[in-house]
Amino acid sequence: MASEPDDKLPPQGRFNRLRKLAGLSMHVGSEVLKAGAKQLSGTSPTELLSLGTAEKLVATLGEMKGAAMKLGQALSMDPDLLTPEVRQMMARLQNQAPAMSYAQVSRVVQEELGAPPEALFKEFSPDALAAASLGQVHRAVLHDGRPVAVKVQYPGIDVSMGHDMDNLGLVVKTVSKTSRMMDGTAYFQEFRDELMLELDYRREAQLAKSFAKSVSRLPDLYVPQVIEERSAHRVLTLELLEGQTLKDWVTTSPDPETRFRVARQLIRATYGPFLDAGEIHADPHPGNFMVMPDGRMGLLDFGSIKRFSPTFVTANRRMFQQALRLETLDVLGLCREVGFSVELAEAEAEVLLREVLHIAGRPMRSSPYDYGTCDINRDMRNHFTKNAARMMRIRPPPEAMMFFRATGGLAQNLRLVGAAGDFRQVFLEVGALVGE
Repeated sequence: MASEPDDKLPPQGRFNRLRKLAGLSMHVGSEVLKAGAKQLSGTSPTELLSLGTAEKLVATLGEMKGAAMKLGQALSMDPDLLTPEVRQMMARLQNQAPAMSYAQVSRVVQEELGAPPEALFKEFSPDALAAASLGQVHRAVLHDGRPVAVKVQYPGIDVSMGHDMDNLGLVVKTVSKTSRMMDGTAYFQEFRDELMLELDYRREAQLAKSFAKSVSRLPDLYVPQVIEERSAHRVLTLELLEGQTLKDWVTTSPDPETRFRVARQLIRATYGPFLDAGEIHADPHPGNFMVMPDGRMGLLDFGSIKRFSPTFVTANRRMFQQALRLETLDVLGLCREVGFSVELAEAEAEVLLREVLHIAGRPMRSSPYDYGTCDINRDMRNHFTKNAARMMRIRPPPEAMMFFRATGGLAQNLRLVGAAGDFRQVFLEVGALVGE
């Protein structure tokens, strides 16, 4: 349940938001430096963030919402950076941000749909069911008796997001001027474009309908129906799914068989639509997956569905299929086909890229595989850190950023579920959905 609502909007003004983030960055940065110094000195295996700092992060990022809050959501998913207690605190950002008042909700609904919630719905709960980065969700009932979830966008969040992107863009531009290897402008533009598109709920409604078709061959997955007559630019009404979000479900101590089923569904939900239809759910935080009472997995939040170029999809399909067949891959050739640019000696680049695929492909090769002790993300981060100067000369195409966001988040969610079993067979099932 979201916290008590207030009438405060997300902080407005580019420099006001920059000031808030700068103050938070100084506080967090100081603590991280102290933690690193203690680890280097061997005085204690200290945590990266204290509970007090995490609480400050949650309060500030939750208030700011938008891009800042999405950053906090991503941080809360990494089990290798934070202690369980701090992660639990940070997880509040996944669907429990400070809520806006019902008066604000009613105004947005009136402006977008032409009437207040009381006239448009048989029932409309004034309390938020969930509150997140761009809007909050209310439980409601249509006049025909169908229960629905109504997502209402925060007033002014479009302006706030624009300011955040301007501030971040200035940082990226400044850093990029120092070196061609440090030029991140194309990646930032991809990130900015995708994030700003999430503000259009009409677009999200269309993506939800498309994604429902993409998972139609996977009957254990479910996308809620869009209620178009109760949806607009800043209001989106979907069929209400019953169940528990992934982050709540894992606290119920599910048995090993159920853990495996849910882990299998997460893999299918990520790779199935990508391999079959060339699109992926690129906002994989645990609040976007619902474990339903009938055993299906419900999928939520479709603003970040990413559609890839045919070239990117075709090359990745081939790489996926060859990895499943345990064939020796033409790593450099496939990466170039995907769209990578390589400014490194071919032999060096191939060694680095082969290690990336070796780490990522462990569950495809080994059976059984235990995601409860999975170190894929940690080992991948260590590989990139150890070889940073050389890895910066191997540049993926901008569209790959959303693919990495989705698959990296999948690995974190699978670690959270902690299932063990024959996951090679799961990947083989997914691979069988499409040919090369």
